[in-house]
Amino acid sequence: MELRIFTEPQQGATYDDLLRVAKATEDNGFDAFFRSDHYLKMGSVSGLPGPTDAWVTLGGLARETSRIRLGTLVTAATFRHPSALAISVAQVDQMSGGRVEFGLGSGWYADEHTAYGFELPELKERFDRYAEQLAIVTGLWETPEGETFSFQGEHYTLDGAPALPKPAQRPRPPVILGGAGKKRTPELAARYADEFNIPFGSVESATTQFERVDNAASAAGRDPKEIVRSAALVVAIGRDDAEIARRAAAIGREVDELRQNGVAGTPAQAVDTIGTWRERTGVTRLYLQVLDLADLDHLELIAAEVARQLD
Repeated sequence: MELRIFTEPQQGATYDDLLRVAKATEDNGFDAFFRSDHYLKMGSVSGLPGPTDAWVTLGGLARETSRIRLGTLVTAATFRHPSALAISVAQVDQMSGGRVEFGLGSGWYADEHTAYGFELPELKERFDRYAEQLAIVTGLWETPEGETFSFQGEHYTLDGAPALPKPAQRPRPPVILGGAGKKRTPELAARYADEFNIPFGSVESATTQFERVDNAASAAGRDPKEIVRSAALVVAIGRDDAEIARRAAAIGREVDELRQNGVAGTPAQAVDTIGTWRERTGVTRLYLQVLDLADLDHLELIAAEVARQLD
């Protein structure tokens, strides 16, 4: 089981905060550092000092880390033109020496779109745009050097793009898709995804959605085993009840709720929870959502007392 650290910096974090967590992620042997792609806080937190841009952040971290994979869970298709996005991600992949993984979603958080003036179309059009973005970004990356890429869609048109720069990884960085959509999401995953992620779902809902993705992949003539199964869950682990309660309180959550919906409890209990996910859903990669970015001891505990038992 690969353990990855996943952060939500829109809740209040500077680049330096994220750098400390990314370096602790690398130093403690975790597989990857991921961040959300949001521009507005959620809930009652202040959000100070304000948002940081996902791909600017990852470009900086690409030069200040050496081993961990880097990515978004997930970039919103509503925030950036796909051609500009393809260039940015390819550049960060080059800057990192080929360590980027590219998560893309359709966009969903209405308040941040209103606040910053991003267009958030109705769901059908949003997915139409999302599908075209996937085709464009992967098409630009996969076009051989010396050739051009053109695309004629309902929402985007490209004519003779030189399809540069290329990412360090060839033909492209891994693509991560996810979500709970019953039809179009599995179909897009079958076509584009190297990994499919269940964000903050139950074991039961994850099992059902993974089956939909498998069926869509088979229908498309693709081996479902080619698509890595992963999940994202909030984490709050402590050596005893007091430490668990302190970590839950620090992120505004109840211990009992976290035990039900995340990876929470003692290290032994966390290992059991992760084992249940692995056995019942087939996930081989888990994104641990770390919300208290000042608590680096939390990462050390997970690495020392949980990760070592999952080898």
